[in-house]
Amino acid sequence: MVTVFLAALALMLVLEGVVPLVAPAMWRDTFRRLTELRDGQIRFIGLGSVIAGVLLYFLAA
Repeated sequence: MVTVFLAALALMLVLEGVVPLVAPAMWRDTFRRLTELRDGQIRFIGLGSVIAGVLLYFLAA
């Protein structure tokens, strides 16, 4: 179980690092726009991410 968790964490880090590596200006602009969102909008994005992650987990399991 720990091996699977570490593999998933490693894959997440690789995927998260691709955009700043390839297009740092776009990443910076996107991050700046994210900081301008209201709390409710950020919570909605977080909820969508959680739901998508849970659905992907159950589809993969």
